[in-house]
Amino acid sequence: MSTGKERVRTVARWALGIVLCVAGVGHLTAQRVEFQAQVPSWFPIDADVVVVVSGVVEVLLGLALIFAGSRIFPEGSVAKVGLVVAAFFIVIFPGNIAQFIDGVSAFGLDTDAERFIRLWFQPLLVLWALWSTGGWTWLRDWLRTKRAA
Repeated sequence: MSTGKERVRTVARWALGIVLCVAGVGHLTAQRVEFQAQVPSWFPIDADVVVVVSGVVEVLLGLALIFAGSRIFPEGSVAKVGLVVAAFFIVIFPGNIAQFIDGVSAFGLDTDAERFIRLWFQPLLVLWALWSTGGWTWLRDWLRTKRAA
């Protein structure tokens, strides 16, 4: 029997999954050029390749968040999916930093202040992924068992 808190977390997990799927489709279609603006100029891979690959990854991660609690995934996989999604948000964060440092306008972020404010949303996405999946709790418990062993 699921509790109210579990239902809220499930809705939050599905919502994040939908956000990732929509963003991923945007990478592959209408927002492709906008996303290219977030690829740091120093990154050694073609910006379009990065955008396409990250778009596919976002769609897959979004679907994983949505279906992680179903029979498709093994028991206990929700938290692990959350950890992977949180890690993904951390890995792509340098793109947001580069957009701020380089002063690149994209997604309506046309001023340094707007680009700076955008930086604060990435940690919120990491926390959303960890909270909505129980990833933080799973990681804490896993680390405790490793220390005890």
